[in-house]
Amino acid sequence: MNLKLSIIILNWNGWQDTIECLESVFQNDYSNYNVIVVDNHSKDESVQKIKEYCNGKIEVKSPLFRYDPHNKPLEILETEFDDDFQRKRIVEFPSKKLFLIKNDKNEGFAEGNNIGIRYVLNNLNPDYILFLNNDTIVDKEFLVQMLKISESNDKIGIAGPKIYYYDEPNRIWFAKGKISWKFCRGLNTGHNEIDVGQHDQVAEVEYVSGCAFLIKKEVIEKIGLLDKRFFLYFEEIDLTLRASQIGYKSVFVPEGKIWHKISRSGGGISGNVGLYYITRNRWLLMRRWAKKTDFLFFIIYQAVGALILPLSLSIYYKNPKLFSAYYRGIYDGLATIINDF
Repeated sequence: MNLKLSIIILNWNGWQDTIECLESVFQNDYSNYNVIVVDNHSKDESVQKIKEYCNGKIEVKSPLFRYDPHNKPLEILETEFDDDFQRKRIVEFPSKKLFLIKNDKNEGFAEGNNIGIRYVLNNLNPDYILFLNNDTIVDKEFLVQMLKISESNDKIGIAGPKIYYYDEPNRIWFAKGKISWKFCRGLNTGHNEIDVGQHDQVAEVEYVSGCAFLIKKEVIEKIGLLDKRFFLYFEEIDLTLRASQIGYKSVFVPEGKIWHKISRSGGGISGNVGLYYITRNRWLLMRRWAKKTDFLFFIIYQAVGALILPLSLSIYYKNPKLFSAYYRGIYDGLATIINDF
């Protein structure tokens, strides 16, 4: 198996997580890959620290692996995002090379990955693209297992791994994704379970977590990039549904294993940014994909919970700003779908 793989990792003020992720990637057992780090206009010293790591000047410490000084220095190609950088052509696929793209603003998860995708498609011509969160650690066999299953069927377009908690390495965070359309919620078979082999079968799923999202290049070329309007959250579900719409399957690969630190950037519903985008983007996703009956139920559910939910979250997380974040999310979500008519 000599498939070409490009791995896109976003960094935003998180170089410590990013270099730990990179070290695990560069220790994996697959060889024909390269890594594209897209820095989303970090305000800390991320770019410098990532370059120092690549030059072997920072020893990464992790509870999940031992640092390997022998794979340094790593060759870096550094570039800034501009109108010309995506038109440069690299003929030979450069394995185990790191491309560092520096954005001039925070483009969010969706467009940040899109910038990496455009660069990859125009310059590297891989067979597969992997979106990988910077706060993850990958197993040595991760890439081998993911590619093996993806190649087993021409109709498999997207694949996702078994994801564990970083702090509890045998407890599952994400396995098989299913969508609850009435509540616009991602349901996760296996969530919070200790792994004793109960989810060890490859299975077709409704969606794959954007935390580690493997997609065939041909699928991206047919359905397009991530929808940048989502900015953060639900963009991977939208992409999975678009692939499914033209006949591609999404699968769960249990032998592909990673560990995740959980919501380091957006904070999920416990953070102002996370709650805003989750609330807003539910409306975008429902407007685009839900059946009319499910959408109607969702509207009623949102109306009933409009006071109880934000108040409960604000009290539970001891963060009064969640109250206004929730309502801004509802307002902007409604405004967006109204403008679509």
